[in-house]
Amino acid sequence: MGQEIASAHFSEGDFEHFAERLREETHLLDEAFANETLSPHDGIGGFELEAWLVDGELRPAPRNADLLARVDAERAVHELARFNVELNGSPRALAGTGLSAMAADLQRTWAQCDEEARGLGMRMAMVGILPSARETEFSLANMSPLKRYEALNEQVLRLRGGRPLQLDIQGRDSLRIEHANLMLESATTSFQIHLQVSPRSAARFYNAAKIASAPLVAIAANSPYLFGLDLWDETRIPLFEQAVSVEGPGSPPRVSFGTHYLERSLAESFHRNRDDYPVLLPEIIEAAPAEFAHLRLHNGTIWRWNRPLIGFEADGTPHLRIEHRVVPAGPTVLDCIANAALYFGLVKALGSREPPPERLLDHATASRNFYVAARHGLAARIRWLNGREVEVGALLEGELMALAAEGLARLDVAADDARTYLGIIAGRLATGLTGAAWQRRYVQRHGAGMQNLAAAYLERQASGSPVHEWDL
Repeated sequence: MGQEIASAHFSEGDFEHFAERLREETHLLDEAFANETLSPHDGIGGFELEAWLVDGELRPAPRNADLLARVDAERAVHELARFNVELNGSPRALAGTGLSAMAADLQRTWAQCDEEARGLGMRMAMVGILPSARETEFSLANMSPLKRYEALNEQVLRLRGGRPLQLDIQGRDSLRIEHANLMLESATTSFQIHLQVSPRSAARFYNAAKIASAPLVAIAANSPYLFGLDLWDETRIPLFEQAVSVEGPGSPPRVSFGTHYLERSLAESFHRNRDDYPVLLPEIIEAAPAEFAHLRLHNGTIWRWNRPLIGFEADGTPHLRIEHRVVPAGPTVLDCIANAALYFGLVKALGSREPPPERLLDHATASRNFYVAARHGLAARIRWLNGREVEVGALLEGELMALAAEGLARLDVAADDARTYLGIIAGRLATGLTGAAWQRRYVQRHGAGMQNLAAAYLERQASGSPVHEWDL
């Protein structure tokens, strides 16, 4: 959703003209793959962190414009809701101390934004779903005043024939509600991890990212509560999928795990974008076709849990990235970078493995693993590459931690960095304390007051200690 547009309303001619541009740019991307003119550089990581602004009562504070007026525009930007912001990290090589540099980068930006927020009578919160948020706060009055958000809401409802969005999430409790707009999407804040890949290895790494999604969502889970109800370990997953559901004829889900692995090239995802997904934002952009402006705008309205991206090197050469969207925000900066380290290591190792893991685990099983892990966390039982069913926590302890360490070594990550950040993952496994588990244990001990939970969470978050070290 990061690209602003000039108008929120469109004509039939706009859709037709945009479709022409999209076809042209997709064909140009095919030529770039065929002619090997995409950047060969890989091993470069980055991130985007979505965060909440909360007031003195731990309610969402719809004042992101006040905060953003005080901070670097390249480091923090608007999100869908006025009570959310997105913090952007600088891409950097992972080799050497890239992970520590990434952590320092995020910590500086977080500290600056939190200091400015406090000066405005607010606080920053890094959590997948703010437990103290109420449904009434997700109204159009709290939508950030950017045209792209107005247009997205209008187009999603158009494809739905004006019908309200339906939430039906069955977890430890049950939630069934109707909501008149797409603002519930803003209840799902994430830590989006980017990995730049070479065209030749991109399909393998993309498939590896899908396979790794189940253990990643389980170990990173931090969103058990929504509107006071205890649902999935990572309730963001069903909430986001249902909050922007179009349900129109011929319209596949805009948020999904997908239905296929890639066979040969990352270009296959952009072919599906062109052929299968109705255009939501047909903004005509004055740019050269080689900038892929329409292709990238359309791709930005399809929120696969693992999403391919086109970016550009400093010299203008286009490059490929994989954006991993399954990980929630928080609980702390150290937890975020530990999740990134596990992701980078697993994707590198699985993407380099022979035979390719996607030949050992069919896509339907990888998808089922992902949703079971999102619902049940480390206790989920999933089917792994050897065909056996195993508990996710045991799989991480018994095989995947070593695999991640191998992958980080292949990326030339400094041994101390690998030990530090994978050590945080090991700490979660040893204690059983993910963000979701800590929240549930706190409620079990102190009662189900969501404001009290939010206050206790933010107090411990401010310490900077990773979640497995938090007390109850």
